[in-house]
Formats: sequence, C-alpha cells, structure tokens
Amino acid sequence: MWGASVSTSMLIVALISPFLGAAADVSGRRKRFLLLFTAVSVVCTALLGFSGPGLALAAAVLFVLANIGFEGGQVFYDAYLPDMASQRSIGRVSGYGYAMGYLGALCILLLLFPFLQGGVTVENSGNIRLSFFFVAVFFAVFATPLFLTLRDSSTSPLSLSDLTASFREVRYTVMHIMNYPDLARFLLAFFFYNDAILTIIAFSSIYAQNTLGFGTGELIMFFMIVQTTAIAGSVIFGIVTDRIGPKRTIVLTLCLWCIVIVMAIASTSKSLFFATGLLAGLSMGSSQSASRSMMAKLTPKEHVTEFFGFYDGTFGKASAIVGPLVFGLISSGAGDQRFALASLLLFFALGLIIILQVRSRSVMVAAAGEKA
Repeated sequence: MWGASVSTSMLIVALISPFLGAAADVSGRRKRFLLLFTAVSVVCTALLGFSGPGLALAAAVLFVLANIGFEGGQVFYDAYLPDMASQRSIGRVSGYGYAMGYLGALCILLLLFPFLQGGVTVENSGNIRLSFFFVAVFFAVFATPLFLTLRDSSTSPLSLSDLTASFREVRYTVMHIMNYPDLARFLLAFFFYNDAILTIIAFSSIYAQNTLGFGTGELIMFFMIVQTTAIAGSVIFGIVTDRIGPKRTIVLTLCLWCIVIVMAIASTSKSLFFATGLLAGLSMGSSQSASRSMMAKLTPKEHVTEFFGFYDGTFGKASAIVGPLVFGLISSGAGDQRFALASLLLFFALGLIIILQVRSRSVMVAAAGEKA
C-alpha cells in the first residue's frame, strides 16, 4: 500500500504538472497555485494525525493528497529561481535553497526525535500521530514568509481562456521540444539519474533495516547525518556550479553516486554504511542543486514555469515510479537487495552518457554568434 501510494501520487503530479505550469505562465498567478498546493499538503499532513489502526486506506488517501500538494508545489517554487538569481549566481542561489531545505529536514528530525525514538510500533502510535501535527505546523510557519513577500503579475481571476491557452502551450511544448535539443537531452539524462537517486532515497531505510539490521534510533541518526552532509553539499557545490558550470558539476556528482552504490553494496558493517551516508548526502544535495541550475539555464524565460512543470513533474516524478518498481522486482526475484542496488549503476551510467552530449548555454550562444 505504501509503494502504491507513492507511485499514485507521483503519477498524478507527472500528468498534471505541465498543464499547471503552463496555466501559471499564461495567467501570471504562480504564487496562487503554490499557495493552493502548499495548503493541501499542510492540511492533509495534519489530518494524518487522526489516522490509526483500521484507517489504513484513509491514511493512504491523505498521504497521496499531501504528497501531490508538496511535489506539485515544487513546480511553481522552482520556477522562481530564474527570477531571483542572475545567470552568474544561479548555481549558488539554487544550492542555498536546497541547503535550507535540508536544514529544515534536519531541524524537524531533531524536534521529533523524542516522539520517534520509541519506534514505529502500536505502543508508540500516539507519539507518531502527534508528530504529523508538528510537521504540518512547521511547514506552514516556514512557508508563510514567501506568500507575504512575493507578488503575482496578475490579480484577475483565472479564466477559461487562460486554461485553454495553457493546453495549447503544453501541446506546443510537446510537439516542439526537439527545437531545444540540449534541453531535451538534459531532461532524458535527468530522468535516468534522478530515477536512481529517488530510488535510493525511497529504499535506503528498508535496505538499512533488512540488510544491515538498523534499529529505529540508528535510522534516525543515519538520516540526520545524511541531511547534514546534504546541506554542505548544496552550499559547496552551489558555489562550484557557478565556477565550473552545472554540466561539469552534474558529471562529478554522478561519479560520486557510483562510488556510493559500490560502498553500500560492500557494506557489511553499520559503521561503513554510516560513512556511505555521509557521501550520499553530499552527492544528493549537490546533484539536485546543479540539476535545477542546469534546467534554469536551458529554459526559455517565456516558458519557465511550463518547462519546470516537465522537469519537476513529467520527468522528475515519473522517474519516481520506474526506479522503485525495478528495485522491488529485482530485490524480490534475486532475494538479495544488493543485486537491486547494483542495478542502479545502469541508471547512473545512462544519465552520465546522455548528459555528456548536452551543450551549456555559453556554448549555444557562442555557436549562434558564429553563425550570425
């Protein structure tokens, strides 16, 4: 039920994100869309606090809605990046954004530690339910400044003509995306390597528990370590991205991910897996930050939210469906999660091969100048 809930929410976001992104571009109401999706996520997360034994289906529905709210809202949130950063600082600003996200995740883990250290058990279910209320309030409080400071470019209500125009925009994008060959190649590369990254995130706790015998307290400590190094990776590689460019940074982080996979497969002790988590956090923050910077550089400004809809939604969320499915099939078929983990090297290799074919914006501009 957990796997089906994750896949269902990601599939819905993948299908609706391009249309929502186009509608936000056409109507000039990006903040209102983000506010709606954030509110859905906050409310449904809080409602999960009322779940309990016998309410698994209701809890699954609430989780699907909450995840749609969060993941769908990322489309509009990420699309603000080109407006808030110059081409020279876009990598650094993207890195700072991811660093603050991981800092928030670390803080909420620390706040919830007293409630979660009793484990995911029936006896501790009261504390677990209470934790959902804390998460909802935490999300709402730290999202509020954005909505108090940002302004939409339009204040008129969303019209039928806006919706019609958004469908036309998406159809145009699908039909003409090959007019942006570097963008198309990057999205394909992103699909493969993000597939592997999201699968690692989804199964890391299960792998640690089933393969290495981690307890609940050790798992929480492990994720705190990952979040800490992810903060460092986001900041450091955000600066590196502005120095060497997002493409080189992505290539570097994909090589780091391959090392992470090999280390995780070779881990026979908890201490080595903790060390693997350190490198995984560094790779996670850096690859996500650099990818967003690359997307911002390759995206035409007049289609920014729409194209980020394809990036965050169609390609980003669809990859969260394929990877976990492949991992689960190989793991159950082989009877060993190490084989499933090794299969992710293929996804990283494909992403690396394709990303090497992508030209940076500077190369594209230079080529256009030579033709002129």
